Order: sequence, then C-alpha cells, then structure tokens
Amino acid sequence: MKLKITRDALVPFASVLVALAIGAILIAAQGHSPVQTYHVLIVRGFESTAGLQATLSKAGILIMSGLAITVGLRAGLFNIGAQGQVLSGALAATYIGYRIHGLPMYIHIPVALAFGALCGALVGGFAGLLKATRGVHEVISTIMLNSIMAAIVDYLTQNQFRLKSQPNTRTPDMLHSARLPHIFGYPTGFVLAVLLAIFVSWVFKKTTTGFELETVGRNRSAAWYAGISVKKSIVLGMLLSGAIAGLTGGLFSSETTGYFVPTFYGGIGFDGITIALLGRANPIAIIPGAILIGGMRSAQSAIQFEAGVSPDLINLLLALVLFFATAPFLAKLIRSNSKSITTTSGWGS
Repeated sequence: MKLKITRDALVPFASVLVALAIGAILIAAQGHSPVQTYHVLIVRGFESTAGLQATLSKAGILIMSGLAITVGLRAGLFNIGAQGQVLSGALAATYIGYRIHGLPMYIHIPVALAFGALCGALVGGFAGLLKATRGVHEVISTIMLNSIMAAIVDYLTQNQFRLKSQPNTRTPDMLHSARLPHIFGYPTGFVLAVLLAIFVSWVFKKTTTGFELETVGRNRSAAWYAGISVKKSIVLGMLLSGAIAGLTGGLFSSETTGYFVPTFYGGIGFDGITIALLGRANPIAIIPGAILIGGMRSAQSAIQFEAGVSPDLINLLLALVLFFATAPFLAKLIRSNSKSITTTSGWGS
C-alpha cells in the first residue's frame, strides 16, 4: 500500500518537474532567462495578494472541472464533453441570474447554480444513455455534443438572450442577488470547490452508490455478476459528471464574469482533463494540481510583459504535464494489449 501511494504521488510530481525542465530549455533557446520567467510566474501567481486571489479563483473552477472528469473516470467513463456541459450550465445559470427578480441572495444563487448543474447533467446524461442503451462510446458522443452545445449556446446568446444595447454578443448582467460574494477579498468558489471535492471523496469511500460506480469502473463484468446494474451506473456516472461540469460553468458566471460570453469559457472543460489525470482521478489529490495550474494561468500574461516570453508557454507546459502524467497509463495499456495479443496467438497455434 505504501508503494502504491508513493507511485501515485511521484508520477504527477515528476510530470511537473520534467515539463518545467523542458520549458526552461525552450525558453533559453529563445534567448530568454528561465530563472526570470519562473520567478515572474511564482511571484505573480502565488506571492502577490492580487495574484493569489486570481490563482484561487481559477483554482476553484479547475477543481470543479477536474471533479467532473474524475467522477466519470472512477465510473470507467472518459467524459471528453465537459466543455459542452460547462457552456450549457453557464448559460443556464446566467439566464436564471438575470431573468428572475425579487429573490434574496441565499435563494437566488443556489437556484441559479442548481439550474446550471441540471442542464449540464442533461447533456452528460444523454451521452450516458447512448452508452448504456446503444453502446455508443462516450468519447465519441461527448466530443460531438461539445460541438452541438457550442452551436446552441452561440445561437441563443446571439438571438434569444442577447443584450441589445451592447455591440458584442453577450447576455445581460446577472443581478447582484445571483452573484457569488467574496470573503475578505478571496473567492468563495474555491472554498465551495474544496468542500465538493471532500464530499465526492466521501461518496466514493463511504456510500453504496460510490462503491457501485467504482466497481463498474474497475470491472463491469464483475459488477454485473455481483448484481450491480451496469447500465444504471453508466447513466448515473455521466449524469453526475455532467452536473458537476454544469455547476462549474454556473460558478464561473456567478463569481467571475457576471454575464455570459461563449469565448470566456473556452478551455475550462479541457483543463479539467489535465487536472483529473494529474491527480490520478483522486478527488482530494486534484486540489494541489488545480492550485498549481491556476497560478500558472493567472500569471500567463505577466510572463509576456515582464519576462518577454510568449504566454503560449503556459499552454505548452500544461500539454507537457498532461503528456507525462498519462505516459505511465499509456505504457501500461500498451503492455497489457501486447500480452493479450501474445496469449491469443498462443491459443490459436
């Protein structure tokens, strides 16, 4: 057990170090100082008050997005469609936030966020239903649903929900009663995200539903033999994953933007994949990864102005982290497939 814990902690840590080392080489090759670049990244992302506030705000959203992917992974489902679910949840929460008047804050905020989670759950649940009833792989269906939901929210924002007085395509501002407040200048969403991560961890460790989802994720044949409804678990897993993704979009609208513009939400769902894989699909372990990447995101523009390095470096570093974090999984998959092929040829000879 100790060896397993060590490996689970070592892979993400080594992934980040290797990615930073390769990034340093590329920065030096461009004639810039890696030390200065990383110093700016640390100061602007973690040391200054404004930087820390921005980091925690982004980290809260990343934790939520990573949890959406994590729930799917624990149930044996790879939800690539979190981005579409985030968009649907964000637009839904924003609509409730500016459309319904006269509600106190302690009712308006939960109603808006719940409606966002509901819309995300519907999108994710539809992919789960296709998987359970028709055998459509969730990677294919959720990728297609990403494009479909992006087109739908674009249409609605441009036509049905557009603020006519503004030249750019956006919705009206959410009412103050639907805006998530900050506590002592720090984002409330981060606290909510950490609490949700703890709750999701508890669900998988202590509840029957969590046990069933994880059993299906580990071995569907064994789960079926044990009397667990595999189809129900698949649909439920995608429903919960989509609900958290929708809640992520609603939280971003309520706390950060205050209105909906589709381009503001680009990449949230895909960053969640990096967070979930970096945390090895552990709800608690994704928190430090989200804080790290949140700091990198908040310092993205600063490294350009203060160190002269393109902000695309952050995207490159995240891609390298994702690659090295998944490399052990890919190697294990290739080895298992190779053994399967060898065994099959042996039996056939």
